[in-house]
Amino acid sequence: MKITNEAKIGILAVVAIALLILGFNFLKGKSLFDKSKKLYAVFHSVEGLSASNPVTINGLRIGSVTEMQEKDRSLDSIVVTITLEKDIDITRSSLAYINKDLLGTATVNIALGDSSGFIKDGDTLNTLVTTGLVDDVKASLNPALNNVNGALKSLDSLIEVVGSIFNPATKYNFQAIVTNLTKSSVSLQALLNSQTGALAQTLSNMNKVSANLANSNENITKTIDNLGKASTKLAALNIEETMASINKTMAGLNEVVAKANSSDGSLGLLLNDKKLYTSLENTSHKMNILLDDLRVHPKRYVSFSVFGKKDKGNYLTAPLVDSTNTGN
Repeated sequence: MKITNEAKIGILAVVAIALLILGFNFLKGKSLFDKSKKLYAVFHSVEGLSASNPVTINGLRIGSVTEMQEKDRSLDSIVVTITLEKDIDITRSSLAYINKDLLGTATVNIALGDSSGFIKDGDTLNTLVTTGLVDDVKASLNPALNNVNGALKSLDSLIEVVGSIFNPATKYNFQAIVTNLTKSSVSLQALLNSQTGALAQTLSNMNKVSANLANSNENITKTIDNLGKASTKLAALNIEETMASINKTMAGLNEVVAKANSSDGSLGLLLNDKKLYTSLENTSHKMNILLDDLRVHPKRYVSFSVFGKKDKGNYLTAPLVDSTNTGN
């Protein structure tokens, strides 16, 4: 049976259409002859994710994204279909999350859980919302950009200040400042002069003082040793007993002073009784008269002659003036 050219063209067209459909589905990640397991994951946002993007576990590709469609008309969430290319066990507590690289390419990563049961074909994975690498980089760059903006603003302010300095209105003030700085530098040079500068003289005096200290090092050492010995002896003294003895002596002295101030004892009467003082003064006056009379008329009291007689009469009634006493 001979096939006509029209039949050949029709068969060729059907084969071409079939190959086109299969190739298109293959590019979308679908396969009409594949019986691999399908899983589902629901995300609120699938930005950067597209069909045929890889699905990985611990960095190993285990499948790909084959389809994405809205869950409802409000687009509150999106259902992502995952086709597994490897026959592996995924626990029910595993979590799926979207990770984007710097180029914006997104992948679905699955973090395995530790439960005992495994998911089956057609089950839905639990999802986790995480920040991708791009978001982390943006979060790190934002403070840096803010700092750069602040630095640029400060630089603008500095440029304005410098411009105001070189403004003709303030040029003379700037020249005066430069003149004062020049004078200050000259004064500083004179101060630092190695021959006549005040600083050089001060350093020379300090060197002399340090030399004297070095020469007196032996004497200083002896003085410190003596101070150490004196402190050792002072520490060896029983200061507490000495202070107790002093306090006891002071207490006794206070008692004596108290008795002297009172009129109960003899010393108190002697110090406080005016009559006794007057009587002692009169007795002393009469004793002076008696001694003067004894000095002037000794024969009246003592006779050395066998045939003589005592001198009587002309008794003194007042003490004689002492011519040798020039103080009164």
